[in-house]
Amino acid sequence: MKQFGKILKFELKGYLKNKVFLGVTIFMIAAIIGVLFFPRLSANLGSDETGNAENLPVMLVHCDNAENESVITEAFVSAFTDYEVVAAEDNEEEIKQQIVDENAECAFVIKSLTEYTYYVNDLALYDANTAVADEVLKSAYQMSAMIEHGIPADEANQILNFQIEHTSVTLGKDQMQNFFYAYIMIFALYMVILIYGQMVATNVASEKSSRAMELLITSVHPISMIFGKVVSSCLAGLIQLVSVFGTAFICYNINKSYLSDVDIVSSIFNMPVHILLYMLVFFLLGFFLYAFLYGAIGSTASKLEDINTSVMPVTFLFIIAFIVDVFSLASGSVDSVLMKVCSYIPFTSPIVMFTRIAMSSVSVYEIAISIVILIASVIGVGFISAKIYRAGVLLYGAPPKLSSIIKAIRKA
Repeated sequence: MKQFGKILKFELKGYLKNKVFLGVTIFMIAAIIGVLFFPRLSANLGSDETGNAENLPVMLVHCDNAENESVITEAFVSAFTDYEVVAAEDNEEEIKQQIVDENAECAFVIKSLTEYTYYVNDLALYDANTAVADEVLKSAYQMSAMIEHGIPADEANQILNFQIEHTSVTLGKDQMQNFFYAYIMIFALYMVILIYGQMVATNVASEKSSRAMELLITSVHPISMIFGKVVSSCLAGLIQLVSVFGTAFICYNINKSYLSDVDIVSSIFNMPVHILLYMLVFFLLGFFLYAFLYGAIGSTASKLEDINTSVMPVTFLFIIAFIVDVFSLASGSVDSVLMKVCSYIPFTSPIVMFTRIAMSSVSVYEIAISIVILIASVIGVGFISAKIYRAGVLLYGAPPKLSSIIKAIRKA
């Protein structure tokens, strides 16, 4: 235990003094502060410059039939709240020129209640203005037709704007609400495993290439060595994540009133406690499992140049789990047979089981079985990695084959 403590302290100090580690952490914290303070700054600057007036893009509405102009313009003002809707008296060519000159963002030239032309300079990918205009003119046409057939305007308006009442009762999980929690876990674990797993493998390979490993292995037990390296990298990753997300949590609470309309941000910071706890459990166990594998493989590499090639199978293993999970999330089938099977496979369960917990109703015993299997796998892989680490001292030259590693482990 004393050896483990010394290795842990030494490796952790190395991470915390690393300029790249510090630089990335500071950059991420600064970016989080900038993003979460931006709404407050933009609101304050906007109030100073415009006296709380909103600078909305201009939408021109021109009606060929003057009788319908006031009604249609009023309807467009109600429908397009993100625009400053202006009734245009100019002809069609002048309207087009105003859009080209960027005096207006878009324009509707309405020939009749059933026909119009939409002008815009650059059509955005998700421009839904025509769909909204279709509904506005459809309602106006129906209203006009009802009035022509003798139905009073107030009754026609009541018929067209009849509201349907409904109540939704969620007996299980709200997938839309928990969707972001699953994505946060997936991408956080993906980045941490690829970054810190690679760092563990690189550190081990560096010691081997400098022959320092041969000296260390004679005075320090291999289990203390490999566990010290993996735990220190995990702690370094947690310190970085706590620093970033802690800063984000503080900044969110400071700017909460300015971020209340951003549903994604509010959903993330209102994460239920049980979801957060499950995230931490699967995050830590998943990281330990892959970090031990990276450390073991790093000990078999004779040169730093061999690291990328050596760790590729482990990286592909996690990428497969990542792809299975992301595609299941995208399709909404998080309880498919493939996902259920992957929930109990140690190399995929950290992200797959958490996704199922967040997005569907999973029984407690299923979660318990997955966690127990994962814990047993972490311990087993840890001890096997220690043996590979000890045997790796003797493996020099070309990257060893699997049979050579197994023989060396038996002798270790």
